[in-house]
Amino acid sequence: MVLLPQRLLQFTNWFSPKQNVILFDTPTAANEIAFMLGGEWDGCNGIVMNKCDEVAVNTAASLIQAQWCYSGAEVTYLTRLTANELLRRYQAGEKNFTNANLRGVTITSNKLVAINLSWAKLSGSNLWETNLSYADLTAADFTNTDLSLTNLSKTTLSMCNLTRANLSQANLKESNLYRACLKDADLTQADLTGANLTLADLTGANLSQAKLTFANLEGAKVVETELAKAELL
Repeated sequence: MVLLPQRLLQFTNWFSPKQNVILFDTPTAANEIAFMLGGEWDGCNGIVMNKCDEVAVNTAASLIQAQWCYSGAEVTYLTRLTANELLRRYQAGEKNFTNANLRGVTITSNKLVAINLSWAKLSGSNLWETNLSYADLTAADFTNTDLSLTNLSKTTLSMCNLTRANLSQANLKESNLYRACLKDADLTQADLTGANLTLADLTGANLSQAKLTFANLEGAKVVETELAKAELL
């Protein structure tokens, strides 16, 4: 885990509405430290503190060799995870992988329903035919990622970077793509029925034969976008 310098970390969290929600690298560590410091364990790898004493947290974390960060810290992320490690932890019941570094991983034809990969780094990865329905992928980086044939129905993809991503034949029904960047993305035959594309950037995207019935495109940037045979009604 990469941590911010102490003074910068304090400055960042002074303005953060989530300054008392902290995440640990394992649910076991979160449970133990919640007990030690009187926090409220969320049953996963996070705890809520009435007041976060960073010295106390660092001391407790060092005792059990755990690592931590504030929830939503954009520049703080877990050490690189392998595909096998992610799948093992998910199958054990862990679903919160906020800020995880998964660049270049291959996870195909797997079920990751309702997983939290918000702010995660997944550029250059292969997630072909993976079930990510109901997942929280807020602000995740999917640049050059293969998401073809994936199930992304009712998934939160707001502010995601999907530049040059392959989303051909993906199921994006009722997904939230608010302010998502889809520049040069391949959405051929993708199903975007009922999707929220408000203020999304679709510059250069290929939406040939895509289904956009009832999709919200208010404020979306559609420049040099291919819409041949797309269903727009």
